Amino acid sequence: MNDFDFKHNNEDVETFLCIEAIKLKYGYNFSEYSRAHIKRRIKGRLVKSGLNNILELTHRLIEDEAFFRDVLLDFSINVTEMFRDPSFFKYLRENIIPILQSYPKINIWHAGCSSGEEVYSMAILLKECGLYDRCQIYATDFNQKIIEKAKDGIYSLEAIREYTKNYILAGGTRSFSDYYFAKYDNAILDLELKKRITFAEHNLVTDGSFGEMHLIICRNVLIYFNRTLQNRVNRLFLDSLIKGGYLCLGSKESLVYSDVFEKFDTVSEEFKLYRKHLKA
Repeated sequence: MNDFDFKHNNEDVETFLCIEAIKLKYGYNFSEYSRAHIKRRIKGRLVKSGLNNILELTHRLIEDEAFFRDVLLDFSINVTEMFRDPSFFKYLRENIIPILQSYPKINIWHAGCSSGEEVYSMAILLKECGLYDRCQIYATDFNQKIIEKAKDGIYSLEAIREYTKNYILAGGTRSFSDYYFAKYDNAILDLELKKRITFAEHNLVTDGSFGEMHLIICRNVLIYFNRTLQNRVNRLFLDSLIKGGYLCLGSKESLVYSDVFEKFDTVSEEFKLYRKHLKA
């Protein structure tokens, strides 16, 4: 049962029809996303586009693929920054990276990578720990447009000033300016950071597992899914991890009430970090 099964008013019906139209026309299934999230993003697009109601929006996105791409971008979760929650990255540096050092090759999956800031943060962390050349980082999102932005690795200098503060708090060991060069009002990240990163389109709702991962990071994505979809994605993560592999969720997320909780040990409740059982 999904969030759109009970339709109490016309707005709920229109929202349901919009989601069904997107699924039928373009193959993207948002029926198990949080209803509040979807309605909030649709209302925001109504304001931007000057349309009168959700039915008008639905008709337009069916007829106009470029408009649909804008709506798809609205549905993406793109709130991120480099070294977001610095204490989390410091914990990884001090407690998880030393364990990963025991593997000859390390696979890392950033699921729902958005515009790439956390992916590049991980690349920097691995470089400073001497592991980068042994790693393969897979950075995925369902939105091709946001993936292209992540590939570019270009961020505003204003944002970089905030990222620099985060980097220092996360235990960075160099000058953050070593990792980018400024051009006009933007910072372009060092190409060396991209060497071991593969950006790809992947939909957590519909696509399969990413096998043999040592570390999966999916922070602040599951909060936008209903319980059924959360369980499905958590099972996907379980199947994608090696035995003893690590899963990192966001600060408001947890495996505690999920169907796969008994397959993991809790490494850090504070940082929502779990380790797949060696016998799972």
